Amino acid sequence: MDVVTIQIEVAYAKLMEQLIIPLTVPENTTAEQAIELSKIKMRFPEIDLTQQKIGIFSKPCALSTVLQAGDRVEIYRPLIADPKAVRKQRADEGKKMKKGGGEIAT
Repeated sequence: MDVVTIQIEVAYAKLMEQLIIPLTVPENTTAEQAIELSKIKMRFPEIDLTQQKIGIFSKPCALSTVLQAGDRVEIYRPLIADPKAVRKQRADEGKKMKKGGGEIAT
């Protein structure tokens, strides 16, 4: 009996580098199994699946999620700044600029 396979991708991106690895895997492969099969952690040893989240096409998923043909498993880097805090800081800076207008250069 032949093993049914599907085509998927595993992706990881750093600030200045990204890698997308196409794979042919057996049907019913989980996201975690696909990551291991891709050997992407050899290229990026900083990947820690106990700490980092993953998803399929930007939708968060569990490591145990069974993949479908055409899925792209994405490994997400930890955020370096809280997006809410950054938005609040930008809003506060915008208010200050509008009120005071800044100092006049001489």
